Amino acid sequence: MPMPQAGDKAPGFSLPDQSGATVSLSQFKGRHVVLYFYPKDATPGCTTEACDFRDEHSTLVKAGAVVLGVSPDSVASHQKFATKQGLPFSLLADPDHALADAYGVWGEKSLYGRKFMGLIRATFLIGPDGKVVRVWPKVKVAGHVAEVLSTLQGGASADAPAPKAPAAKKAPAAVKKPAAKKAPAAKPAAKSAARKGARA
Repeated sequence: MPMPQAGDKAPGFSLPDQSGATVSLSQFKGRHVVLYFYPKDATPGCTTEACDFRDEHSTLVKAGAVVLGVSPDSVASHQKFATKQGLPFSLLADPDHALADAYGVWGEKSLYGRKFMGLIRATFLIGPDGKVVRVWPKVKVAGHVAEVLSTLQGGASADAPAPKAPAAKKAPAAVKKPAAKKAPAAKPAAKSAARKGARA
């Protein structure tokens, strides 16, 4: 399946999480959903990514988002991983990679020259209307969660007022340089020269 793009309806799902509870996309209608796919529990990159989402979880929730991790691991594996790392969000078990297929993230990978089928690390931001807002197709773990958060909080538009502030401050400074006042300063010197001439 091709990867859904911004504006597409996000494929629905109902999968068990690490506690065995069924989690469905439909239950989060009206909220943003950060759906992140990762290859395997307890591997270095996946642990870093999960912990980054954990550390920013309260900020993501304040921004109106639900975080859901997905990998082909079992419920038991997810439970062990979530408990060890203190993850406060659901990890969905997708052992037959049906959800990964639906989101176009199950594909050919290569490692040390060996090709194999596996899960491609990707994140989807789904809007309150169930449509895809943004896709990160090949996630690099470093800085990824900060980028997701920035997009949720309005991205560049949130930072736009900052550059304007220094420009506004510079304008009054330019007005304060009164070149006109320097000219009268030369007059007293001229007067004293005139007086000296009179005395002579």
